[in-house]
Amino acid sequence: MGISSEGLSAEYQEPLGPAGVRLRERPRLPLQEGHVAVAIKAAGLNHLDLWMAHGQQRIDPPRVICADGAGVVEESNDPRWEPGDEVVLLPTISDGTCEFCQAGQEVYCPNFGILGEHTDGTACQRLQVPGRMVYKKPAGLSWEEAAAFPLTFLTAYRMLTTRAHLQTGETLLVVGAGAGVGVAAIRIGKFLGAKVYATSRSEAKQEQARKIGADEAFATEGLANPVRELTGKRGVDVIFDSVGAATIDEDLKAVRMGGRIVTCGSTSGPKVTILWPRLFFRHADLLGSTMGNSSEFESVLEMIEQGVKPVVDRTYPLADVEAALAHLDAGEQFGKVILRVSD
Repeated sequence: MGISSEGLSAEYQEPLGPAGVRLRERPRLPLQEGHVAVAIKAAGLNHLDLWMAHGQQRIDPPRVICADGAGVVEESNDPRWEPGDEVVLLPTISDGTCEFCQAGQEVYCPNFGILGEHTDGTACQRLQVPGRMVYKKPAGLSWEEAAAFPLTFLTAYRMLTTRAHLQTGETLLVVGAGAGVGVAAIRIGKFLGAKVYATSRSEAKQEQARKIGADEAFATEGLANPVRELTGKRGVDVIFDSVGAATIDEDLKAVRMGGRIVTCGSTSGPKVTILWPRLFFRHADLLGSTMGNSSEFESVLEMIEQGVKPVVDRTYPLADVEAALAHLDAGEQFGKVILRVSD
């Protein structure tokens, strides 16, 4: 791929939690053919950065963190981009040559991955990437907002549209509304014309979910009961879940007959026990999904141009990356935690 993080960078060095990510100066390299060098303005943290810092990902350090980034083109060997262009980065990587990439299905590429996990990431002063990973920054967003949407909105968009086929007028339950992907699901669900319910263990986050568009919000524990009350015992059409083990049983109680449960994560643990009859007696679809294709990212950009905005929880300077990761580790955020790399 030839992706290169350069200049002052936040680098995972040891599996010590937030303290294991430290600043390091990396050399600037000559620009490769077909690549673009972006001076990063802001980078967005994701839970995968935290899991990596805790040694929960099978990744050998060193690795520059962060999948999300936005900045200004500094150099270009791609005719589509010129110095000074304001851009955001596609957070996923693929080889661009396999049969799946050629068919626009990069998520099935054998070399598919994520910036900041499978290659070095965006928490750096300058990032070199292939030109196909560069997109025009939505004009209405600040640098922090531009770094807050790529991975979570791309993931949520694919889950709700390509996988779950959410329709206008349907009911959507977003489980775990405080996470970045949950916030994205609320925003996208409302944009698509669904009635949106959301859950959180925190009453404060429930209120924040209502403020950004959720029609109702309630506790995650025992979520099936309020869902049945709100839907006249019918259940919801679509459940959006990134929690996994702790909530799947309630999901199966809350989904309507013939409904869809779509999941992209397992923040409560990788192993799930399902009461199997609940799945087949309800004729429910259990759908897995992760990340998305470049065409879906283009759809996300169009949606944002129409006024759908990400939510920034808090911004830290790059030098305070340990504090930023500790804030994410505490689980108190609502929306995205951002690293400001340069003014």
